[in-house]
Amino acid sequence: MSDSTYPSLATSSQRSIDSEFYEGALELEKAWKEGIKPDPMLLVSQWADEYRVLSPKSAAEPGRWRTQRTPYLQEIMDCLSVSSPVQRVVFMKGAQVGGTEAGNNWIGYVIHMAPGPMMAVSPTVEMAKRNSRQRIDPQLEDVPELRARVAPARSRDSGNTVLSKEFPGGVLVMTGANSAVGLRSMPARYLFMDEVDGYPGDVEGEGDPILLAERRSATFARRRKILLVSTPTIKSTSRIQREFESSDQRYFYVPCPSCGHAQPLRFSQLRWEEGKPETAQYCCESCEALIAEHQKTEMLNQGFWQATAEGDGYTQGYHLSSLYSPVGWFSWEDAARVFESAQQNPDLMKGFVNTVLGESYEEEFEAPEWERLYERRESYSVGVVPEGGLFLTAGVDVQRDRLECEVVAWGRNKESWSVDYLVLDGDTAQPEVWKKLDKVLSKDWPHALGSTLPIRVMCVDSGYATQDVYGWVRQYPQAVWGGAGARASQPRTVVAIKGRDTETALILNVSKADTGGKRRGLRVWNVSGPVAKVELYRWLKLPRLTDEELATGESFAPGTCHFPQYGEEYFKQLTAERRIIRMHKGFPKATWEKDPARNNEALDCRVYARAAASIYGLDRFKEVQWKRFENALGETKQSPAVERETAQPTKPKAINSFRQRASVMADDPYL
Repeated sequence: MSDSTYPSLATSSQRSIDSEFYEGALELEKAWKEGIKPDPMLLVSQWADEYRVLSPKSAAEPGRWRTQRTPYLQEIMDCLSVSSPVQRVVFMKGAQVGGTEAGNNWIGYVIHMAPGPMMAVSPTVEMAKRNSRQRIDPQLEDVPELRARVAPARSRDSGNTVLSKEFPGGVLVMTGANSAVGLRSMPARYLFMDEVDGYPGDVEGEGDPILLAERRSATFARRRKILLVSTPTIKSTSRIQREFESSDQRYFYVPCPSCGHAQPLRFSQLRWEEGKPETAQYCCESCEALIAEHQKTEMLNQGFWQATAEGDGYTQGYHLSSLYSPVGWFSWEDAARVFESAQQNPDLMKGFVNTVLGESYEEEFEAPEWERLYERRESYSVGVVPEGGLFLTAGVDVQRDRLECEVVAWGRNKESWSVDYLVLDGDTAQPEVWKKLDKVLSKDWPHALGSTLPIRVMCVDSGYATQDVYGWVRQYPQAVWGGAGARASQPRTVVAIKGRDTETALILNVSKADTGGKRRGLRVWNVSGPVAKVELYRWLKLPRLTDEELATGESFAPGTCHFPQYGEEYFKQLTAERRIIRMHKGFPKATWEKDPARNNEALDCRVYARAAASIYGLDRFKEVQWKRFENALGETKQSPAVERETAQPTKPKAINSFRQRASVMADDPYL
């Protein structure tokens, strides 16, 4: 190469540098212009109609979003637009009305039109991950304008993870209300809190999760936007109810097709022939004309929101029941059918009030009087499974100097019979008392129909003498957590449990046991004591059938509890606690408090036996399973020995103390 080529190379290099500098300057100018551009005037509902595509992965009606399908959501979404002066939006709702999708529309709007830091809070981190995969990721993929702004997750340094989505000018962080670290991770101009009634009461000792999350938006002052959405739960502790009552309390009014009178839809105005929910129609409160389901579409299109309270000036609250659900989603027939089922089964009434009416449910938490339960004892023999019992579970409470155990039989409609209550004296740090529990577990319990039943699942509380409990439980088969539920695949399954204060479900989750570094696969089931106690106290208050009603073949109400001739102490312990609402860090919190004059071991044992029944499958059994139980009992003829044991005594022997129960055990050949 000759020296004469060098000037041309230098010139080419210089041109490349100039070109890169010029392109960089253009990018800088473009970014500067984007930064000073004012927030758009486009409303969230307008953005959704123009850009949002519903994915078949998460929507029953995939395709283009149409606000006209759910016109009641338009005002709610538009309040979240940056041009709206509203700072907080509260949406208390029933199921099947599109509340979560309205929030997802807002997420898309922020990413595309008004970027900034945004936080979306689910009840738990796991739910946040599931929502990200099932709803947010498909939305980003199906909307080209969003796909262009959020890099694919598989790209290196894309800023797109399961719980974090970066985009030009902002970031979407998804977290759970059970994570204090997640809630304080960053400032957030936009805050979307979904299903707030499922949030824990206190996040890792740092207080109410709503207050903790809202602190993240404080620096944005009047520019912040907060959306709280939830189906309500219990009246005394419902967060969405609390927030709605502090708002201007808006209801959606729709006109009657006959007289034009505007009214909010109320379940009390629904009419149908008893036993025929398919005949359900709505009765106008003014002209009393009957309105057919197909007329609801036009009524919704002409509806409007109306405030019924003054509010605080920057929070707008909206209430909507499932009666407004669009035609083809949840019908008035569905509402009538759910109500009829709830009338037959009180366990379903809370779900009806929460998910259909969109209202909080007021429960009775006071324990029934122990004297009334004592007077209603029945005459079946202690230690023998009555005729209606189809499988057995047991709950064990661990104390320093004894184990206490209740064996409970379960039948159809969650009807239960206390079969035996045992007190096993002995130092629980020594093996002798655990050998007694071995014998209880290995016993085959005689049934009134002639066969015998094993204990299917035994739950042992591991809150005290934890390592001793783990050591004993490890000897036996353990139940398997199956995601949607649990299964105990063989008789005499043993489960270590821990009681928790969370009220979201009876069986909360399963965690690995801390066995001093030697986990060996042992798992601990976390059980909600409050859920079990509320349910039990409701069952204990069910009315008792008279002899005349029983003679006519009338069945006991679902959940009815039967007890043999136990002494007074058992019933005092069974009703030893009550539910109290106290203010905790400025917010109402439900706590269970024990009467200081009573022990509560019998209550704890019943809670653990109920958890064992749920683990075995009580809450999920279908008719085929109940038939299988009944057929198995019917195949065995009653032996003379069982006949003698199950014969009705003329004067059942009353056992007046748990110490007396312990002495009776000494004569039991199985123990």
